Amino acid sequence: MKAKEIRELSNDDLAQKLKDGRAELFNLRFQMATSQLDNTARIKIVKKDIARILTEIRVRQDNIVIDVAS
Repeated sequence: MKAKEIRELSNDDLAQKLKDGRAELFNLRFQMATSQLDNTARIKIVKKDIARILTEIRVRQDNIVIDVAS
């Protein structure tokens, strides 16, 4: 998922994507531990998506704080 796509999502959608991403990462790690994972690169992709989502959530929280302080 690209950063531009993440910025266009609503707060509820971001929360849902974060939840889904963390669940997928858990499942991928479980598959790796049981030697069932074929595409190990998927773990890196999911981690980056989670980081992008968390970054966007943080930016939105910071913008709210700045707007209230002004």
